[in-house]
Amino acid sequence: MKKNEPNWLVVLRTVMPLGLSYIPIGLACGVLLHAAGFNHLLTALISVMVFSGGAQFLIASMLTINAPMTTIILMMFFLELRYALLGSSLSRYLKGQSLPFIFTFAFSMNDENYAVNYLKFATDKHWKPSQALLVEHYSLLFWTVSNIIGSLIGSALTINLQVVDFALTALFIYMAIMQTKSRLIILVAALSGVLTIGFLVLMKSTLGLVVSTLLASLTGYFIERYLLAHKPESHLLYKVHDPTGQAAMEESDK
Repeated sequence: MKKNEPNWLVVLRTVMPLGLSYIPIGLACGVLLHAAGFNHLLTALISVMVFSGGAQFLIASMLTINAPMTTIILMMFFLELRYALLGSSLSRYLKGQSLPFIFTFAFSMNDENYAVNYLKFATDKHWKPSQALLVEHYSLLFWTVSNIIGSLIGSALTINLQVVDFALTALFIYMAIMQTKSRLIILVAALSGVLTIGFLVLMKSTLGLVVSTLLASLTGYFIERYLLAHKPESHLLYKVHDPTGQAAMEESDK
């Protein structure tokens, strides 16, 4: 960092790798939103109001299959519920901030800018809440502009709507694989798949996805609590499929 370098430039240097990574994903998201029926203004609004790639891909996909609005809202709620946990881990760094600041910070937080800010707070004692908020605003700007440009591109192209379903499926497969760190997670994922098929057939509605997600998540939560409380010697459900196998064992012993 150079002496007397303006604050906006310091933060921009920090967030630039994240902003650049948003461009291709944001363009694809904008194209898919346009294919799902969003005009340029609505694309900009949903980019600002939702600011979540996973949620926006979900919205585009479910609208193309004419899913009920209540189902879309419930799915988004459970998908975005993780931000309550992410936000709580940053709360100690935001002590003393005003309520409007906290509201604005929470409104524009997502997974990626959370990671940038958490790393900066943990490693840089001079990192300020105002700089963290600026990180969020920069990332929001990159994402929104990319979505709008993607929407403009989409208006000039003919998009096969089957691509929307594939994009969402690929996104969630990637998210599932990245979280597969123990046998317990694999067990919960398999249970979720079985429950999803069963409840979709039983309820004949996409609400079956919500019910199966809740049941699988609660089952995994109670199994994990039981194992941590009783500390079984084998720890079979906590062993990680990696070369060392140490990470999950250490996590389970905490």
